[in-house]
Amino acid sequence: MKKETLFIAKIGGNIIENPEVLSQFLLDFSKIKGPKILVHGGGKSATQLAEKLAIPTEMIDGRRITTAKMLDVVVMTYAGLINTKIVAGLQKNGCNALGLSGADGNVITAVKREPLFIDYGYAGDITEINTSFLKEIVSMGMTPVVCGVTHDLEGQLLNTNADTIASQVASAMAARYEVSLFYCFELKGVLTNIQDKDSVIPHINQNKYAELLDTNAISHGMLPKLHNCFKALEQEVKTIHIANADFLTNPNILHTTLTL
Repeated sequence: MKKETLFIAKIGGNIIENPEVLSQFLLDFSKIKGPKILVHGGGKSATQLAEKLAIPTEMIDGRRITTAKMLDVVVMTYAGLINTKIVAGLQKNGCNALGLSGADGNVITAVKREPLFIDYGYAGDITEINTSFLKEIVSMGMTPVVCGVTHDLEGQLLNTNADTIASQVASAMAARYEVSLFYCFELKGVLTNIQDKDSVIPHINQNKYAELLDTNAISHGMLPKLHNCFKALEQEVKTIHIANADFLTNPNILHTTLTL
């Protein structure tokens, strides 16, 4: 029996910070038929709020060091302002959406990352995705909007990379659906030259990925995204694309497709 298709999209700070781009994305996303899930980060907004509060921001290989004060900023920004704005934008376009942190409905549990070589603070590594809960929501015709905040079942909230959440939600739901995962950001795809916005690598498999790592040909911020993509493909996620928001209405535009 053929599985139903589930579309999962992840958007980040550069989309969220541009009101016109975000508004168009939410309109186009709302028009997608069938079950869908939206995952979002918001690191730029968190950094801007932290600066206003005189809280320092430290990043290592594209990942945020989450101190106790930074965690409060992350929760306020991701689970509060951004999540609610996105849900309201989807409702405006007739897409009935439900905003979720990992604690809501116990949808994503995690553990605090062990400080082996780097102490990432209150960063959470996912332990379980509540697929039954997500399936129940989408079966009701609602769209879960999941932010980058998880919890540890002991009352502790944790900051979890939204790219990782999108990958692991896609992987977990692949047992029930034919999952298509879309990482949406401001560029056209994975670039060989960050200064040349048209230097898109149209296809990356595991061998090409290893080559890109060896030659340091991709930016540090892209590394976690690609790592999560290949983990998802290994867990039977059907297709993964990295592109800008125009991909939603024109899948034939220049973009990056990932395969094993």
